[in-house]
Amino acid sequence: MLAHAEREAQRECCGLLAGRDGAISEIFSAGNASENPATSYEIAPADLFRMMRAIRAARLDLLGIYHSHPQGDNFPSALDVERAFYPDAAYFVVSPRAKARNPVRAFWIRDAVATELSVETF
Repeated sequence: MLAHAEREAQRECCGLLAGRDGAISEIFSAGNASENPATSYEIAPADLFRMMRAIRAARLDLLGIYHSHPQGDNFPSALDVERAFYPDAAYFVVSPRAKARNPVRAFWIRDAVATELSVETF
């Protein structure tokens, strides 16, 4: 995720995270199809369907959705909260900035409320 965010430093990157039993094992990077990619993200429907089919074919679960905030804090924006259509997925917000205190943060977004989760990396 961080490498993707660094490659797309001027625009929000995005993708899906999959795995089993709450452990993420696969990252599915997507292109940003938003009309305003510097400030929002959108995964094109065809890409989303392709990635969801790949997740099912690998017998994995959709565990998260990620995107970056190249300029601001990596906390869900009002637009992120409004567009949180998958309440059972964790939403990861990545900061590509070199001095970010917590470059990867994760949140449950349910009923228009973002609750931060702890992130463990291995």
